[in-house]
Amino acid sequence: MKTIIKNARIVNEGNISKSDILINGDLIQEIGQNILVNGEEKIIDAEGCFLIPGIIDDQVHFREPGFTHKGTIYSESKAAVAGGITSYFEMPNTNPQTTTISELKNKFEIAAKNSFSNYSFMFGGTNNNFGEIEKLDFSEIPAIKLFLGSSTGNMLVDDYSVIEKILSFSKVPVVVHSEDEEIINRNLDFYREKYNDEIPFDCHSKIRSEEACLKSTEKIIALARKTNARLHVFHLSTGVESKLFSNDIPLKDKKITSEVCIHHLSFNEYDYKKKKGFIKWNPSIKTLSDQQALWESLNDDRIDVIATDHAPHTLNEKSNNYLNCPSGGPLVQHSLNMMFEHYLNKKITLEKIVQKMCHNPAILFRVNKRGFIRKNYFADIVIIDPRKNYTVDSNNILYKCGWSPFEGTKFNSQITHTFINGNLVYENGSINEDFRGKKISFE
Repeated sequence: MKTIIKNARIVNEGNISKSDILINGDLIQEIGQNILVNGEEKIIDAEGCFLIPGIIDDQVHFREPGFTHKGTIYSESKAAVAGGITSYFEMPNTNPQTTTISELKNKFEIAAKNSFSNYSFMFGGTNNNFGEIEKLDFSEIPAIKLFLGSSTGNMLVDDYSVIEKILSFSKVPVVVHSEDEEIINRNLDFYREKYNDEIPFDCHSKIRSEEACLKSTEKIIALARKTNARLHVFHLSTGVESKLFSNDIPLKDKKITSEVCIHHLSFNEYDYKKKKGFIKWNPSIKTLSDQQALWESLNDDRIDVIATDHAPHTLNEKSNNYLNCPSGGPLVQHSLNMMFEHYLNKKITLEKIVQKMCHNPAILFRVNKRGFIRKNYFADIVIIDPRKNYTVDSNNILYKCGWSPFEGTKFNSQITHTFINGNLVYENGSINEDFRGKKISFE
């Protein structure tokens, strides 16, 4: 099957240019002006629209296996496709946890049957599974994930001799959730004594504090430098942390990199009053000045990647009081729309959005033939119409949990088409239910 997308404004590799794209099978066969039509092709006229590479989301929690009342690989990848996410890396804190070779294999089997997007899975490190890490085929996974704070089950890794061993051994990036549990527990005790069981949600930024983030991140960066490891720090939430990262060399040469998430760019501590538990994440959403510093660091390339940390919980779970409200929320369906709003509000350029959500994850995790609009690359393509708008409500939310922190928000763009491996999987609200994505390969 061949498809020609005509007259699109292609956002790719730092430029916006009007061009046509010819898709042949899985791949982009040609990029150029006025590609000739011979009558065999499906034609899509993208006049007035932007065309970007498919988004690679390097951090999602799709909840399967073990927490499928919150979400599944089927339901959340379906929402991801509607949001322009064509590839994702899912996290290991499921039940069972992805801390053994057999459970990693099980997840790949589930995704092969159920995932609309292309997929891979991070392998989780613990204090006592180094034997499993030694057996890994590093060509199969994007990274090893370590929870230095805020984990499920026994995934909190607090033995720094083990962490050093993993950093020294790993052939792929080691990615970390970086918060200091001792500081967090001390802060929680203080606010529990002050408020008993009715801690206000705006205390979350003080419990999971700047100090907790900074102490942990400084410590893991020092250890990564000692071991010459490839370290990637997930979901920065503070301005002081962003100062620990550099922008003086190209991404491909960086040993220590970082990420920021949609919610830390889009909310700050003043939003707790209205949103309450629906913006309770770990690490916490912090101050307005932190939010502004994250934007500055993103735009000057100290922060390398934008991701979602999509982590759904049920509406009932998120409606609990602070102590009983789990952290996390659904984002994959609306991340690109939200970033487009930030572009319209002049916080970031379209070229920079594509760099941080498409190009850089591909470079950082050595993803094979994805993340760019290039000849002979996989045709993972998203078309965005800036002339259309819609408001997020329960009728158009695809997450299994049925809610969004952006509910009631009017977005001034619509994702009209999502191609995955050359297949038109999403078109104007309709999804090809028969399509399944591919296991991502790594260079």
